[in-house]
Amino acid sequence: MKPTDLYDKAFACGLNILAKRVKQTETEIYCPYSLTGVAAAVTAALGAEAPQCAAPPAEPLQKLIEAEPVDRVVLYNPDAIALWLFEKYTADFLPVMTNARLTLPLQSVMPCVTPVCFATMFTGALPEVHGLKAYRKPVIKTDTVFDALLRAGKKCAIVSVENASMSKIFLERNMDYFFFETTEEVLAKAADLIRQDEYDLLCVYDPDYDDAMHHCGPEGEGAMAALRRNAAAYADLAQVIRETKNGRRTLLGFAPDHGCHEIDGGGGSHGLMMPEDMNIIHFYTVI
Repeated sequence: MKPTDLYDKAFACGLNILAKRVKQTETEIYCPYSLTGVAAAVTAALGAEAPQCAAPPAEPLQKLIEAEPVDRVVLYNPDAIALWLFEKYTADFLPVMTNARLTLPLQSVMPCVTPVCFATMFTGALPEVHGLKAYRKPVIKTDTVFDALLRAGKKCAIVSVENASMSKIFLERNMDYFFFETTEEVLAKAADLIRQDEYDLLCVYDPDYDDAMHHCGPEGEGAMAALRRNAAAYADLAQVIRETKNGRRTLLGFAPDHGCHEIDGGGGSHGLMMPEDMNIIHFYTVI
C-alpha cells in the first residue's frame, strides 16, 4: 500500500468520526435558560439592583418572585447535580419537589467546573466577563450578588466546607463567612443561622455528591446516597424556615452549579460541552 493510500484512508476515517460527532451534536438538547439568569433574580427578590454585569433574570424565576414577594433568600448549593439525574432518579428528588413551586432547567457555562460556574451564578456574567475561565479559586473582582446586596444595606453570609470554591472566590467582602471541616457542620450552622434570622441572603454549599461521584461514578452507591442526602438537606432547611418564619417570607432555592458524566474506570467527571455536564436543574419555592 502506498503512503498516499494510507494518508487517504486516515483522512477518510477522520472525516467519518467528525461527521458522527456533528450528527450527535445536532441531536443534543440544551436547556433554554442560562445560569447567568440567577443573579439578577436574587437581587430583584430583595429589592436591590442587579450586579453590574449580570444578564437579565431567568423569566420563570422572575415571575415567581413578582408573584410572591420575599424579604429573605436562602440558596442551598449542592455540587454537580445534573438534569439527567432528576430525569432518571425522579423519586430521589421527592423531598425537593414537595418543597418547590418552580422547577427550572438551566444551561451551565463552559468550562463547567465548580469555581467557574459559581462565579457565573453569583455575577450573572459569562466567564469571559467575570474572568474565571479555568479550575482556579482566586477572589472574584467582578461585581457579584453579594456586592449588590451589600450596597443596598443587606446582610449576606456563606456557609461552606473549608477550601471549597465557595469558601474562596467570594472573600474580601464586608459579609460573614462560616467554614467547616464537614458538611454536617455546614448544615447545622445553616439551620442555626436561619433560626437567628440575621441575614437577608444565606448561601449554603454542599460538596458531598460531587466528591462521591468523582470516586465511584455518578450512579455509584456512594454518589446516590449523597444525592439522597442533598434532597433531604434541602427539605430540612425548608422545615427550619417554616418553623422560624418570624414574619419573613423566604425564597428558598436548590441551586447546583453543573452536571456530570461517567468516565472510564468507574469514576465521574465534568467540564465538557455535553448535555450531561451542561444541563442542570434548579428548584425554588417561597415560604
